[in-house]
Amino acid sequence: MEKKHIYMLVASLVIVIFSFIINSGAEFAGADGIAEEVISQINQDYSPWFSPLWEPPSGEIESLLFSLQAAIGALIIGYYFGFLKGKRQVKNDSGKNIV
Repeated sequence: MEKKHIYMLVASLVIVIFSFIINSGAEFAGADGIAEEVISQINQDYSPWFSPLWEPPSGEIESLLFSLQAAIGALIIGYYFGFLKGKRQVKNDSGKNIV
């Protein structure tokens, strides 16, 4: 493993550990719930203008779907960067442009 990869790994671990230490007593909550709370404090008569078509039966399933969505997005982004790297390698190896 190259030094720059080790530095990035250590930096990311420091950021994660630091965020857990700073907010050790904090409750993890979604942004939607917090935003709804703030809006309700500002305007007591507020009612959401949209309701979900389907609500997951439990918080665990909701977390699973969120994680699945994040994984699919990461795969798409990873594929795109891999494609660009392969395209650059072919260009450097052959001196020609592809696609």
